[in-house]
This record gives sequence, C-alpha cells and structure tokens, in this order.
Amino acid sequence: MTVQIRAAVAREAGADLDIQDLTLETPREDEILVRIVATGVCHTDLAVMAGHLPTPLPVVLGHEGAGIVEAVGDKVTKVAPGDSVVITYNTCGTCPSCRDEAMSYCYEFFPRNFFATRADGSVSLRDASGEVHSNFFGQSSFATHALAHERNVVKVDASGDDLALMGPLACGIQTGAGTVINALQVQPGRSFVVFGAGSVGLSAVMAAKVQDAGTIIAVDLHDARLAMARELGATHVINAGAENVVEQIKEATGGGANYALDTTGLPPVIRQAVEAMAPRGKAAVLGAPLPGSEISVDNTDFMSTGKTLMGVVEGESDGDTFIPKLVELWKAGKFPFDKLVTFYAFDEINKAIHDSHDGTAIKPILRMT
Repeated sequence: MTVQIRAAVAREAGADLDIQDLTLETPREDEILVRIVATGVCHTDLAVMAGHLPTPLPVVLGHEGAGIVEAVGDKVTKVAPGDSVVITYNTCGTCPSCRDEAMSYCYEFFPRNFFATRADGSVSLRDASGEVHSNFFGQSSFATHALAHERNVVKVDASGDDLALMGPLACGIQTGAGTVINALQVQPGRSFVVFGAGSVGLSAVMAAKVQDAGTIIAVDLHDARLAMARELGATHVINAGAENVVEQIKEATGGGANYALDTTGLPPVIRQAVEAMAPRGKAAVLGAPLPGSEISVDNTDFMSTGKTLMGVVEGESDGDTFIPKLVELWKAGKFPFDKLVTFYAFDEINKAIHDSHDGTAIKPILRMT
C-alpha cells in the first residue's frame, strides 16, 4: 500500500526545490508514518542543495519535522497513532557510541542521516519517473508526510500552534543549546562567547543564560542579530567587522573567555575563538567547514595554556530527554526560541530558503497547511 503526499524535491544542485505529488510507502514493521504539521529549514538542508554534501539527488530534504503519528509498524512500541512528535537525527542503536548513550557520535551517523536511503539501501518515495531518495535524517520532512523510526521520534506535550514551533528543536536549536549545556557544560558565573548569531548561536546565548553564565558575548556581522542576542541574554555584543575582536573579548571577560563556540565553520573565526579564550578555556566547533578546510592555531599558546578545541554534533543531545527539557524551559519562559521564528506556507519553501540565505529570517518554519 502507498500514501499520496506533496513534497519539495531537490533535483539539481544550486536549483530551487520543486513541489510535486509523490507516492510514499506505508510504514514497515519498524517505521512510523507521521503527518507533518510543520518543519524547520536548517543550513544543513541548504548545504545539500548547494552540492556541498554527497547526498544523492533527486531527494526530499527536511530534518526538523514536527507532526502527528498516523500509523506505526508492528514492532513499534514507543509511540501510537495520535501522538505529537518531533523528529530528530537518526542513529543505529548498536554501535559503541549508541551503547554509551552518545548517540550524536553514532558510528553510522553519516549514512543514517545523509545517504537518503533506508539502512538496506531502499527508498520509500517515488514519482512518475521512478525513485526519489528519502529517509534524509531518518525522515525527509519537506513533505506533508514522512516515515520515521523509533530512535528518532520524540513524543512531546504540544499541539496546534505550539507543535508547529517544535520542529527546530530537532536539530538547529538543540545543537546550539545542547553544546552549551551538554558538551561545554558552561558553569554559573563563567564567561562565554559565541561566534555567529544565527539560530544556532542565539540558541547558545539563551542556553548560556539558562546556565547562569556571568558574561555572555555574541559576535556577528549583522547588527540586527546582535540586537536580538542582547534581547535574549547577551551581556556584550561585538560586530565581527570591527578591529581587535579578540582583544575586545579579553577586555570584556577580564583576560579571556572560559568557553567559546563557533557556529560559522570558518577557519579564521575558529582561530579567533581559540585565541579569545582564557587559559584552560574550552572551545566547541559546530559549523561545518567546506571540504578540505584546515584549522590552524598558535601551537605554543594552545599547548602552554591548556586550551581545548572540540567538535560537537547535535549538541551531544539525547533527543528523548533533551528536547522535552527545552520544551519545558520554553513553557517556563526561560528559553524563548519562538522569537527566532518566521513562519512560511509550504508553497513558499523557496522564499523561506532564500530569506534564510540572506539573513531576512533567522529560523524559517514551513507550515504544511
């Protein structure tokens, strides 16, 4: 049996998406059919569209889905039809990282999320011409319906407009917040700086405030985003185009930041993050550099000051526990990520993507209806 859906298909690198009718298989015994209510647009989707990642085309992208479970396979016990869910990244569940509950470092993270097929190599979507790659991040949620898995659905206490907000918690928002809370483990009273004030960086600012950081600094080229960072809890903001950015950070923190976070993936900015830290400081890199990029640091300074530079995936978050935590913080008024959001109709997906590219929208969310 099959389900008729509407989906946005990426057919050529660098081109807009085509919205069209597709046929989606009904769920296998270990799969979950979700009616997508809304889904976020993430820069990872844009990177695939630009041809920077080896995801095969044609493909339905989208990996920040939120919706209602419509059907489940015979082996599924985690959720039932009618449940509200957020769909996050997919993992294998059996590798050493998954067994250690470090799912974001799953040994199969790349094939499970970027190869856009099931683990057995099959796809679940078709058009009149043949197969369309699916299962991107275990979902492909730029569509009215998606097939997901027990390991990447998270049941949430939300409905209606609230549920429509929740999709970005699956990736971008949890990545920024999780890096601060889970990976860097920012301590009360300590200083924190984030380079890049997009949705990931601003989520990190909110999380640093949740963690009671003493000094919170945001660095970005866009004054409007710096103003938003102020509103969300930054104590200092610095325009990245100014001179002596590192010196300004050291002055604001009394010698250097205890924690630093790069969301840009740009090697010169990552070097600034390392240089701006105090001795024994810890820096995390979230932004994905272009293939072949290399990061250079002053080896003497890096070694002699005991600094740490680490890569982080998905905020080191276990979606089953961390996404509900973010929902509760939002309900309590302590994590107002809704201020980052601009809603678009599904038919406006290419406008949403263009607005994300040029900075008009910090975090676009597509409503399916």
